[in-house]
Amino acid sequence: MSGRGWCGVSEEEEPGWEVEPDDEWGVAVIATVGRQLRLRREAVALRAADFAKAVGYSEDMVYKVESGKRIPRPEYLDKADRVLDAGGLLAAMKEDVEKVRYPKKVRALAEVEAKAVELQLYDPLNIHGLLQTPEYARALLLMRRPAYSSEEVERFLSARMARRVIFERDPAPEISFVLEEWTLRRPFGGREVLRRQLEHLLAAGQLRGVELQVMPMDREEHAGLAGGIEVLKFADGSAVGRSPAVVNGRPVEERRHLRILELRYGIIRAQALTPRESTTFIEELLGAT
Repeated sequence: MSGRGWCGVSEEEEPGWEVEPDDEWGVAVIATVGRQLRLRREAVALRAADFAKAVGYSEDMVYKVESGKRIPRPEYLDKADRVLDAGGLLAAMKEDVEKVRYPKKVRALAEVEAKAVELQLYDPLNIHGLLQTPEYARALLLMRRPAYSSEEVERFLSARMARRVIFERDPAPEISFVLEEWTLRRPFGGREVLRRQLEHLLAAGQLRGVELQVMPMDREEHAGLAGGIEVLKFADGSAVGRSPAVVNGRPVEERRHLRILELRYGIIRAQALTPRESTTFIEELLGAT
């Protein structure tokens, strides 16, 4: 039997490892992976019960994975590859399997972010998702009403953390964030969670190509009152943007809409503290937390 995992429950009971029924691509991927696992096991004449014992999972879990009803953990695929002597073919499925865990909307967003060479990001309500620590993100997800299920919380949390791979790209994209002061003061999840979040922001601000700016609450003018702004630019000169103030928040690529978003974002940046001033500001907040 596998070890203990999320919140002390067994890995087999952990939420977030089921395929979303309306995710056609995800269902197809997990069905294919399950079929390959079953064919490999049967090819070496290994019973499900014996295979389960060899990989350290229950026989019921083996049947669920092979029938496409359960997303196999990376460790499961690694063990199956060794036990079935698959030469790395089963382990190589981990990348696609990992993507299935993420909701379709998040998966699409991550794919777009992975192609962007420049990102301009402003969230007036929270610290932007790309900058959130796991503890801070979990606190936000748990506050949602109507409440997410445990499975949904884990799925969204994993997806949000996976998007942070954008900071590891080489060459790194240019990323600009504007953060509202109040989001840096509200202790979502508790004071210790806020402290770690502020420390994380300071570290993120030192990354190549990342600029953090804080919009102080005492500003008498603010161009961001209409809502958040996202503008992603790509190597071929194209771009896509989104804001609640433009076509009801739907993604836009038309030049006239993008010009409005870039104009507003530029003014917001000019009204905010400079990156250096923002670093000092966050350090002072951290010292007072």
